[in-house]
This record gives sequence, structure tokens and C-alpha cells, in this order.
Amino acid sequence: MEADGVIGRYAIGGAVAAIFYIEPFTTYDLDIFFAADVSGDLVVLTPIYEYLARKGYEAEGEAVNVEGWPVQFLPAYNPLVAEALKQAVEIKFKRTPTRVMSAEHLVAIMLQTGRTKDYARAAKFLEEDVVDVERLEDILSRHELSGEWREFSRRFKP
Repeated sequence: MEADGVIGRYAIGGAVAAIFYIEPFTTYDLDIFFAADVSGDLVVLTPIYEYLARKGYEAEGEAVNVEGWPVQFLPAYNPLVAEALKQAVEIKFKRTPTRVMSAEHLVAIMLQTGRTKDYARAAKFLEEDVVDVERLEDILSRHELSGEWREFSRRFKP
């Protein structure tokens, strides 16, 4: 889709991205974040859905079923997510090159989102020592999330 010009730069984010760094857990969808031209506050996903429909993949609710996986396409919706997308790590998954958000950006997004399950996952990232804490703190500082980090550290940090 990126090569065909349907979406801009993309990266895997969310729970599936977390599985590249920490012990696997149950998740039900794949989140693909992408760079989008935003005119006003509206991002139109129709070209994505039409492209995938031509390939035989149909929409199911807010996702598209791709080979049995619900896939959600999410535009980079704020500066932190845009940075995570820009700095995503190139990997190979079963010989297919792709990108996944860095561990530090994933944790920063978890702290920004602030759900209980995000805090639990962020704690797991720290327990499994897959985060460069200095880099994480730099990201959090630049995106004005140092307060969230202090609160998280007080409550959850091992």
C-alpha cells in the first residue's frame, strides 16, 4: 500500500508491536499507523478500504479482515505518534520487511493513553529490560509527558 501510494510511511503499533519486545499476550487486532495528508481535521480512509477491497479484503466494523486478522488503519493523530512512525524500527517478519514502533515510543504512547492495561504493558516493558530509559525520558520530556512518567513510576515501576 505504501509502494502503491495509498498510504504514506506506516508502522505497526499497539499490542502487536509490543509482542515484538515483550512476552506475547492475547490481542485481537493489528494496528497500522500511517502518515496521512490531513486537510483540516478530517482523514478520509476510503482509498484504503477501496484498495483492500480490490485485493479481496473486506471491512468488518472499524477494521479490515486481512488473512483472518482484523487490521485497523490509524493516521498519525498527534506529534508523539508521528514521531514514533518516523523513527520506527525496520524488521523482517517471516522474510517480509516491515516497520514496528520502538519500545520507547510504544511506552510513551501507553503513558499518554493512560489506560490500566497500558500501564500494565508499560511495566512489562521495564521488567523485561527492553527500554532505554534515558531515551524514553527524552521522548516523554519533549512531548510533555514527564508528569505521567512520574505517576507511572510511583505506582507501577518495578
